[in-house]
Amino acid sequence: MKAKLWEGRFSKPADPKVERFTASISFDKRLYPYDIQGSLAHVQMLAETGIIKKKEATSIQKGLKSILKELDSGRFEFAPHDEDIHMSIERRLHELVGPVAGKMHTARSRNDQVILDVRLFLRDMIHQVLDSIRELEKSLLKQAEDNQGVICPGFTHMQHAQPILLSHHYLAYFQMLERDYERFSQTFTRVNILPLGAGAMAGSNFPIDRHRVADLLSFPKVSENSMDTVADRDFVLDFLSAAAILQMHLSRMAEELVYWSSLEFKFIRLPDEFCTGSSIMPQKKNPDVAELTRGKTGRIYGNLMAVLTTMKGLPLTYNSDMQEDKPPLFDTCDNLISCLAVMSGLILGLKVNREVMENYTQKGFITATNLANYLADKGIPFREAHFIVGAIVKHCEEKDRELDNLDLKTYKSFCPKFEKDLYEVLTLEFSVESVKSYGGTSPQSVKRQILSAQKILR
Repeated sequence: MKAKLWEGRFSKPADPKVERFTASISFDKRLYPYDIQGSLAHVQMLAETGIIKKKEATSIQKGLKSILKELDSGRFEFAPHDEDIHMSIERRLHELVGPVAGKMHTARSRNDQVILDVRLFLRDMIHQVLDSIRELEKSLLKQAEDNQGVICPGFTHMQHAQPILLSHHYLAYFQMLERDYERFSQTFTRVNILPLGAGAMAGSNFPIDRHRVADLLSFPKVSENSMDTVADRDFVLDFLSAAAILQMHLSRMAEELVYWSSLEFKFIRLPDEFCTGSSIMPQKKNPDVAELTRGKTGRIYGNLMAVLTTMKGLPLTYNSDMQEDKPPLFDTCDNLISCLAVMSGLILGLKVNREVMENYTQKGFITATNLANYLADKGIPFREAHFIVGAIVKHCEEKDRELDNLDLKTYKSFCPKFEKDLYEVLTLEFSVESVKSYGGTSPQSVKRQILSAQKILR
């Protein structure tokens, strides 16, 4: 079967430049397991409904299984004129079983066939992403469990803000990943809809049983409108959007690992097996894994924008522009999975320099908010208390002093409400232990968050 499926309409063959330009086999061949899976179910339904004979279906299915083995083993030979994976498989099927192979395509179009392939592919890919998110969550939880009680500076605007428990910091990323997990789970629901049977755009004249195919392929729902079905790439955009948000979270995590591991911070030591060296500077230990994760974020954002832009002006229903959805989708899948895997190992293997981290909390007047709250507890309006403490901080900067070594007389010169007990609120331990709000950084709150995370990961 050397002629293309559609060549009966044409008096001249396609120009070789056009064949190369329109072919998608170079990238869509990775869909082969799903294409065969869908064809096996479709052929079984055709036989059960009497559209083709059972003997014909058996022959076609036997041939498809043989082709699957060839593809799995790498023995399958793609022909130069193969336009896409669907035509490659049908060509080979014709070579194996003869003209009956042409009956496989009864009551379907490549328009609904390719969407089925992509939906089947994304079902598997989403499961991989969800499993990978869980592995990264386990790494974060392990660090949170191992570093309970370690106090570190919390930052706003990259300036020292308030003391927090390091475990609280790790668990913040855990919560981000939980929302990512939820987003991909919701995406799975929208992906998990059978498109096959929509035909080219209008449905099928044959008495097909779409719900039977859905059962065979474990789809809980069947698409409702044939035009929407073949025109739809929302489910691809759902995945790419969820991936972009997840990658953004990974990038933020990576950014902190880069500067936390620097000589200027020395908060953490990254595992050697997840770092690289310099070709000229022997002392270097570069956080390349974190940097590349951060760098791939723009690529994954770009893939989302590429498909959004491709789809923005397309009339109903199918247009060949949609062929361009797969390269960015595949690229995002491959890079997202690899980023999740290496970040999980990087987080799990890092070591915390507790002493350095806690020493950092002695800088930057990090307990100043406690002092403002102290005055507010004594009846001074918080805005006024804020102004008073701000003036004290300014005084400390001018005198090169810290809040905990100013004498009481100096404090009283700013406000007579200050008493000796003010020094109790300036300790790091008081800062974290006095937090009463749900979800805050107190030891009790962090323990509850750890227990909650443990339940999720069971």
